[in-house]
Amino acid sequence: MGKVVHRSHITITREHGPTRRAEIEGFGEPVFYGVHGGIKDFYKIDPEKEHAATLDHIVGAVGG
Repeated sequence: MGKVVHRSHITITREHGPTRRAEIEGFGEPVFYGVHGGIKDFYKIDPEKEHAATLDHIVGAVGG
């Protein structure tokens, strides 16, 4: 096994409904996850505020 070069330390807290706040060690501002567009339509929910879904971040990371 190779040498570990990085470990992510993240705390995720549910705020309200589908909204979650991620506190990522080393960054001053939290990242918010939630639902929007077709995702909120699929689940038939209407969040107070739309946020990028975790799926959006995964796709961005893989494609980036």
